[in-house]
Amino acid sequence: MIDKLEFFIALAREEHFGRAAEVCGVTQPTLSAGIKQLEGQLGVMLVLRGSRFQGLTPEGKQVLVWARRIVGDSRTMREEMRAARHGLSGRIRIAAIPTALAMVARLTTPFRDKHPGVTFSVLSRTSIEVLSLLGNFDVDAGIT
Repeated sequence: MIDKLEFFIALAREEHFGRAAEVCGVTQPTLSAGIKQLEGQLGVMLVLRGSRFQGLTPEGKQVLVWARRIVGDSRTMREEMRAARHGLSGRIRIAAIPTALAMVARLTTPFRDKHPGVTFSVLSRTSIEVLSLLGNFDVDAGIT
């Protein structure tokens, strides 16, 4: 079900079936079928459909909140299990305002020295964008 939730999140973000499929690395029919299966499992329509994407239903908007939480928790669980087996590894996504970028280096360098299996992706964004990325679970940490 996690993969179907990831499809749904991508569709909500991209607002286009083809682009969402591309982001997920699947074909558009695979993405559409996955979302239909998710709707069947949940027993509600999630997406307003016509000849193209027309938005989310009210239930779809509720499910999107849960989906982001579940997918975020799933990623965290996988990382924790990988760390339990092999030591810390993976990617930490950080968004920071431009004036805080020097602080990011001071925070990440000692951590990277202790945990060479961990990589960092650092994005320079405005405060509002940092908060939005955090709220959508698109980054793991934010500095404003």
